Amino acid sequence: MSAQPVDIQIFGRSLRVNCPPEQIDALNQAAEDLNQRLQDLKVRTRVTNTEQLVFIAALNISYELAQEKAKTRDYAASMEQRIKMLQQTIEQALLDQGRITERPGPKFE
Repeated sequence: MSAQPVDIQIFGRSLRVNCPPEQIDALNQAAEDLNQRLQDLKVRTRVTNTEQLVFIAALNISYELAQEKAKTRDYAASMEQRIKMLQQTIEQALLDQGRITERPGPKFE
């Protein structure tokens, strides 16, 4: 589907952005989150310049994103290592099973 214009309010300013219809709820949620972050920053920092607040919020969000990307990379590396260990365990079990069935001698039933 094509994007449609959507009006959102951020920190008292009206913005019109194009957004696919299926993402409008996510856009509105993001706008609410940004508004809350800006309000919190204004109270915490006592900065009244909107442009400064927006830059600080953008830096904070970029930092949080970088942290989440690092967590995702670490998790993926950990899962890759676990999968390799499981593969080795399975391969060894299959080899051991092959040795057991290939041994000469009495079979147990």
